[in-house]
Amino acid sequence: MLVVLDTSVLVAGFRSKKGASNRLLRLVASGRLRPLATTALFLEYESVLLRPEHRIVTGMSEGDVQEALSALASATGPVDVHFRWRPQLADPSDELVLEAAVNGRARFLVTHNIRDFAVASDRFELRIVTPQQCLKEISS
Repeated sequence: MLVVLDTSVLVAGFRSKKGASNRLLRLVASGRLRPLATTALFLEYESVLLRPEHRIVTGMSEGDVQEALSALASATGPVDVHFRWRPQLADPSDELVLEAAVNGRARFLVTHNIRDFAVASDRFELRIVTPQQCLKEISS
């Protein structure tokens, strides 16, 4: 199943071993879920996950984060941006996530911020789901 993970999902997955976001990352590691990302989106993942506030909570060094990102990169399908749909969303930083989902033809865009992407759902016939909703879809 091809999905695009919003940065909020990666952060939540790194920060808590018990939540739905972390379970999605474990499905990625096992090969049961294939995330898609553009280069720009993956660079955002790196920038955000390397922030001191996240590394303090996770107890990860910069090297640990880079190692985890390398593993994620090997499991992630690359997406080339053939068309930029900007601006579509209120938050310009969300545009990277939407572009990856639309250009990659993802089945789901997985986010904790459903409301931020709602306008794009109908426009692009894209399912916007929370990590918990994604897990339910996978198991059914």
